[in-house]
Amino acid sequence: MSVVAHNLSWGVKRKTIVSDVSLTVGPGETLGLIGPNGSGKSSLLRLLAGLRRPASGRVEINEQDIAQVPRKALSRQVAFVQQSAETDTNVAVADVVRLGRTPHRSALSGWSEADETAVRGALARVDMTSRSAQAWQTLSGGERQRVHIARALAQVPQVMFLDEPTNHLDIHHQIEILRMVRDLDLTSVIALHDLNLAAMFCDRIVVLQEGSVCACGTPQAVLTRDILHDVFRVTAQIEGSADAGRPHIRYSAG
Repeated sequence: MSVVAHNLSWGVKRKTIVSDVSLTVGPGETLGLIGPNGSGKSSLLRLLAGLRRPASGRVEINEQDIAQVPRKALSRQVAFVQQSAETDTNVAVADVVRLGRTPHRSALSGWSEADETAVRGALARVDMTSRSAQAWQTLSGGERQRVHIARALAQVPQVMFLDEPTNHLDIHHQIEILRMVRDLDLTSVIALHDLNLAAMFCDRIVVLQEGSVCACGTPQAVLTRDILHDVFRVTAQIEGSADAGRPHIRYSAG
């Protein structure tokens, strides 16, 4: 399922946060959003997912303008994974994942076998089946992020949006989470802070600067010394990688 943004703009009061952004994500593609803090990554992600209405422009998913799609119907196509979600309620892992079935159920419908199958399948895809009865509060950060993704998968979406899903995780769990997302049979858009992780796991990368797209392309085309210097204000060496020629960034001191 494709995602196409046409000239999206959005802001708060007189401050423009996202400015005239157009992009396309092909079916099954993993697109990374990178940029300095305050460049508009999270805001753009929410516009693409239909969680915010743009001041101008439109988003099409599977060639449909999402502004014309009822929210519940859109939630059956699109899932959003935020940076982190905490709760004081000590619920079981399976109960958290069951929340993902909400778009598929009416207020009067009972829990169905289809619902249970979707939850079991989602837990299996993130390798958390053995933890389904475990209390949420006892999970590690990486395990909680897996559960967030499982809840999204329980929606049975065709497109997944993830806002810095590796934030505050150690490097092992960062790689584990992104490898899992990449291997899902979904169209994915991921806002990322770590440029090397974006290079490793994204098919293409969009670079944002002050709310606008300043570069878009493969990791090799986008992660250049000039762009890193101009956008991120760092001096870096770009090295090749054994992973399909993907670049690896080494930052220079001083």
